[in-house]
Amino acid sequence: MMPFPSPTAALAPHLPSPGFADPVRDAQRCFRKVLAAISYPGRLQDMRGLLSIAPGPLHPAAAALCLALFDLDTPVWLGRSVDTPDVRQFLSFHCGCPVAAQPGEAAFAVLSAEEATALMEAFHVGTPEYPDRAATLLIQTSALAGGPAAEIAGPGIPGSQAIEAAGLTPEFWARRGAINALFPTGLDMILIDAQRIAGLPRTVRIER
Repeated sequence: MMPFPSPTAALAPHLPSPGFADPVRDAQRCFRKVLAAISYPGRLQDMRGLLSIAPGPLHPAAAALCLALFDLDTPVWLGRSVDTPDVRQFLSFHCGCPVAAQPGEAAFAVLSAEEATALMEAFHVGTPEYPDRAATLLIQTSALAGGPAAEIAGPGIPGSQAIEAAGLTPEFWARRGAINALFPTGLDMILIDAQRIAGLPRTVRIER
């Protein structure tokens, strides 16, 4: 006769994916990676060693960014590609951040390259008086190498820098250019694959 599961086992809560092993030091390490990515646009930053497990479909590098950047005061919009119960539980448990109902309400967004291209104009770009109130897009890609090449230039880039992120189409670059044309307003972006990130601040222009 097969034993019945105990009521305790049946009602056991589903635990969220773990966060940083050392929350303070790992968050500081991650934030320094973000600063380096924004200061040197297009230069890949290795995120290995920060977080090995993430709630799918979040990449470990993206989950680490969430832990370092999100808090109670940062509404986050989730693209359909990452909006799962496990991701929501992870963000609620570790970050406490509210999930925005609309893109325009978000301080941060986590989404795919395709979603970023389609919805870019829906995010808040700040105002001339308060450009820092613009949303920051965390864009997941399958790889930050081997995709269509684009040459970028701007502050922090000696000469020009190649970006080969999968999913960044000519339409993506055209829409991004139009949004950032009225600097200082615009959108800052961080490109992400499983274990690496690359910064794409609004100051960057595409050369080719």
